[in-house]
Amino acid sequence: MTKLSIKETQNPAILKFEFPEYIIKSQSFEYKNIDEAKNSPLAQQLFYLPFVKTVFISGNFIAIERYNIVQWDDVKGAVAEQIETYVQNGGVILNFSESEIRKQPITIYAESTPNPAVLKFVANKLLTTKTAEFKNIDETVASPLAKELFKFPYVKELFMDENYISVTKYTSVEWQEISNEIRSFIKEYIENGHEIINESLLVTIPKNEKQQIANFDNLDTTSQQIINILEEYVKPAVQADGGNILFDSYDEAEKRVKVVLQGACSGCPSSTFTLKNGIENMLKDMLKDEGIKVEAINA
Repeated sequence: MTKLSIKETQNPAILKFEFPEYIIKSQSFEYKNIDEAKNSPLAQQLFYLPFVKTVFISGNFIAIERYNIVQWDDVKGAVAEQIETYVQNGGVILNFSESEIRKQPITIYAESTPNPAVLKFVANKLLTTKTAEFKNIDETVASPLAKELFKFPYVKELFMDENYISVTKYTSVEWQEISNEIRSFIKEYIENGHEIINESLLVTIPKNEKQQIANFDNLDTTSQQIINILEEYVKPAVQADGGNILFDSYDEAEKRVKVVLQGACSGCPSSTFTLKNGIENMLKDMLKDEGIKVEAINA
């Protein structure tokens, strides 16, 4: 019997149900309701569950976004069992072959960020359920799209999260000279059904691992409090600006908090101000400790 792996994502409302093999290799699908899911009998069946808001099918997984009427801990086992039974009984996941997949219209728009060297290219569909940062072409094993983007000589770094790609450029060019070219390339690449990212190939990074529940439970109380504050109050704001922030460490003796800045936040001229006058003051206030200091590590 097909056994699914249940994986959390950075969005607590979305859970991934991973298959041991690919279910589709060159395209991704997102369904908002049962009518949109006409080409996926499995997605249609899942929409009969009252808490299912969105169904994503891509690569080796099915991801489901839930409404807030339930918590995943209460229903994830039953959902996994339903999918496993459906597939075991010969149920169809997608009712056409990959060769019959027609080009899907994709919208990509460029959005400025606080970092003048970074532009955020936003899609009208989910690109990834995990954040992924690429400093150079050698790090793009998991993402064919990132590899292709690095072939543009002005692309310095890339950061992917949910429905957008943050592109960091070299200073030798201006955005008005290159933004349309990048936008058009990403749009055409996705419309033609090329693989965006294989999340199973993303290298596990120690600084990311600290955010995971298993490791979180092993941290000291203050570190856990800091992570919770960053996740709830800081991360949504920096993600909206095309970046990300990760907890690295807390030194109890020096009361020093080290964080990792990614995407548009990395190297941003305003990041120092944000760290000192925003995040540091917030931690001082919420932890009731004026000795707290925040320091950024260049990701």
